[in-house]
Amino acid sequence: MEENMEEGQTQKGCFECCIKCLGGIPYASLIATILLYAGVALFCGCGHEALSGTVTILQNYFEVVRGPLDSLDVFTMIDIFKYVIYGVAAAFFVYGILLMVEGFFTTGAIRDLYGDFKITTCGRCVSAWFIMLTYIFMLAWLGVTAFTSLPVFMYFNIWTMCQNITAVEGANLCLDLRQFGIITMGEEKKVCTGSDKFLKMCESNELDLTFHLFICALAGAGAAVIAMVMGVSVLICNFATVKAHSLGKYCTRF
Repeated sequence: MEENMEEGQTQKGCFECCIKCLGGIPYASLIATILLYAGVALFCGCGHEALSGTVTILQNYFEVVRGPLDSLDVFTMIDIFKYVIYGVAAAFFVYGILLMVEGFFTTGAIRDLYGDFKITTCGRCVSAWFIMLTYIFMLAWLGVTAFTSLPVFMYFNIWTMCQNITAVEGANLCLDLRQFGIITMGEEKKVCTGSDKFLKMCESNELDLTFHLFICALAGAGAAVIAMVMGVSVLICNFATVKAHSLGKYCTRF
């Protein structure tokens, strides 16, 4: 009888411990971090491959030649964008971990464990710093989203022309890279609808794949923006929790 009572108390204690641990998880911070990782991974992975596909299209169908190493041409800019993507992936991997850690240390369970004074002293400064940093990142991702929409628009125009070859037949429309600012005005690199290169480009997998990769990269940037908005909201709520105990009952599990 006593053994059954001890087992019941042990199971009750384990259950209460699990409930307390689950209650201390910052679910909003967790969702924001997962969404941030998914968005950054989608943007970096698809964006990198889309840039590689752009290089293939420029070289094979528009006959754009890579300039000297010391010149700043479209291929050099694409290489720079790839290095920027590497940096963004590494930076936001670290930032996501820091955001999650900050969320854990401003929950009610952690504050009750270590005391209000310790969290108020350190957590207030950390939360304020993270609010400012996350807001700056949100504005940066808004700019990245707007910038990513440009290649999507350009490829959409080309893809639409390829999907309506019979409609544009005889119209003699040309795709001139000078219109997009890819090459200088002194160069002339264009592909017209009636040429074999245009037909080969439309039939190739590079155009369709690159276009949809840019769409996925745009979706990833948009997901990162949503994650940053969630992060700012969570951090403001956590800051209010640490600063004013009267607001803690609303925000202790973020």
